Amino acid sequence: MSNNQRGADNGSGLVQSVDRALTILQSLARDGELGVTEIAAGLGVHKSTAFRLVATLEAHDLVEQVSDRGKFRLGVGVLRLAGATTVRLDLIQESRPVAVRLAKAVGETVNVAVLSGAEALYLDQVSGPSALALQNWAGQRIPLHATSNGKVLLAHAAPVVVSDALRSLRRFTSRTVVDPVALQRDLDEVRRRGWALAVDELEEGLTAIAAPIRAVDGAVIASLSASGPTFRLTAERTPEVASRVVAAAREISERMGWHDVEPVRRGVQ
Repeated sequence: MSNNQRGADNGSGLVQSVDRALTILQSLARDGELGVTEIAAGLGVHKSTAFRLVATLEAHDLVEQVSDRGKFRLGVGVLRLAGATTVRLDLIQESRPVAVRLAKAVGETVNVAVLSGAEALYLDQVSGPSALALQNWAGQRIPLHATSNGKVLLAHAAPVVVSDALRSLRRFTSRTVVDPVALQRDLDEVRRRGWALAVDELEEGLTAIAAPIRAVDGAVIASLSASGPTFRLTAERTPEVASRVVAAAREISERMGWHDVEPVRRGVQ
């Protein structure tokens, strides 16, 4: 047998294992609890094969054993995956009406993005009345260091994410910040003033302003941006647009359950 044939056979085996594992999860979702013998019968495989599949799923917390009955049920790992999806769906639902109003107010394109690995992932996009017929960024990934959304997410990310980003700063235009020290200063400024600015950094002629969206615990879970042609989003317009973006991001945060106590504290002082 050739190496190519062995590779193809191995690939087929992996696909089959994935298919069987997913079938197990679907069976547990339908039936609640199942023993290895029942799982093996449902898959049409030997009991030892079913046990190996279940053990792998258990190692990832996708299934768990019911201690007193020797059966298995769906584990907390499934809840974590579902929870992450629910948060994103809630975010889109809660941000959409606010984004529509913002896009209308500033006349530009509004995007909601979240951190996804070493990139920003656009979840939703709303075009304003003045927006050009640009591409829909929803579902696409963008670099963190060269975009306003990315800078907001990076400014509030875990140290390991920041350090990884600083090690690989790709240049997209002559305005892209590729010096780690300069980018770190930029991120400090984002945290200080509460919004990020990117002028011609990802694309020549494109300017964007973004602000953080927070969860109920205050953690930054997403960013909201308004973007448009640099000739329209001028330095003179930046403060006004930034103020609107910050206010909109704050409203979305409140819709997600966040309540800022700082104004109260300042009032007490």
